[in-house]
Amino acid sequence: MGLGFGSRTITAIGIVIVAAVAVFLIDSGLQAALITLVGGIAAALAATGVGDQPIEAPRPLPAPASPPSPEIQEVIEAIVEPVLIVADGRVVNANAVALGLLGKHIVGEDVRVAIRHPGAAERLASPMSGVPQGPINLVGLGTLDQHWEMHVGRAAGGQRIVQLVDQTGNYAAERMRVDFVANASHELRTPLASILGYIETLGDEKAGADPEVRARFLKIMFDEARRMQRLVEDLISLSRIEAEKYRLPDRAVDLAALIGEVRSELFDAQDVRSNDIVATLESAVPPVIGDRAQLSQMLHNLIGNAMKYGRANTPVAVKLWRDPAGMVRISVTDEGEGIAPEHVPRLTERFYRVDPGRSRAAGGTGLGLAIVKHIVERHRGRLDVASIVGTGTTITVMLPAHIPAQADPVIKR
Repeated sequence: MGLGFGSRTITAIGIVIVAAVAVFLIDSGLQAALITLVGGIAAALAATGVGDQPIEAPRPLPAPASPPSPEIQEVIEAIVEPVLIVADGRVVNANAVALGLLGKHIVGEDVRVAIRHPGAAERLASPMSGVPQGPINLVGLGTLDQHWEMHVGRAAGGQRIVQLVDQTGNYAAERMRVDFVANASHELRTPLASILGYIETLGDEKAGADPEVRARFLKIMFDEARRMQRLVEDLISLSRIEAEKYRLPDRAVDLAALIGEVRSELFDAQDVRSNDIVATLESAVPPVIGDRAQLSQMLHNLIGNAMKYGRANTPVAVKLWRDPAGMVRISVTDEGEGIAPEHVPRLTERFYRVDPGRSRAAGGTGLGLAIVKHIVERHRGRLDVASIVGTGTTITVMLPAHIPAQADPVIKR
């Protein structure tokens, strides 16, 4: 594709030059030689062309991909997940969510640079086939613990639509489910293994014949069976509360009277710590809309925990009052060892224990505060935990007060 002379052209020009020299020598005239030279070169160029190959016209550059129409832009902006439109391997547009996740600079970039992930790059580099392809799982976009699914679809004009679906919540829920099943299995297996071991031991004639050994083993088996029973009851209770999570209670409950009932039940259970319960109930506290059985269970769990983990012969303070914002508050305070700050955010997790050995020795299942949290959430309330190491712990529950609807005034005639 150059402007150089070809070999045939150079040969023809050489012959013309020789002919011009011959004319000059024969005729001894410079003018005739020049005419022969110029005319011959022109004829040679006309006959052979300039160069061995014709000069090609410059090829037109590919037209840049046209940006999506305003209607398409409005559509992708209405999608709550990140969406990118890709043409010729480059991002030609993206909605605001995608720009917030990947950066505003991605428009115009190679899509493999915009979405920095090996799996994404491999899928986006391959041509679209007629066979539907499943999503690609991406980890690390946005934050290190975020999980995304990348879906790629075909659009008009050879463009591609890339959609990122956030699956972080689903992964967290699945992880919680797996952990819950594993923990529940472990908590049930431990007492069951203990019971089976002692039954096997009692089957031995020597151990079974000793009344003291038999009585001690039977007591341990009974305690382990009761522990399993409490755990099964808590699991069933937690499952029932979660099933009713979105169904609001519809009964008015007097919390002052309910606290009195729970206190009496603890006295009847003849727990030595029941005498340490000190209740301070403010007068004229309005009732709350609630499930009486669940609120009773909540109080049993909170007061029971304070009795277990507070120091002996120290008060377990139960307080009921109405705050200036109109919320009804219940607080339970113990004077125990307290809880270190790093444990406080995880106290309402299922089976989470600050001291597993002490919790099991006290008869705890590890589900008490998880049940309390779900009960409070169902009642549209709030749960706060405050603790000072060496001083004690206060757990406060805030519930919306029940304000009865005012009847329409009767118009006397």
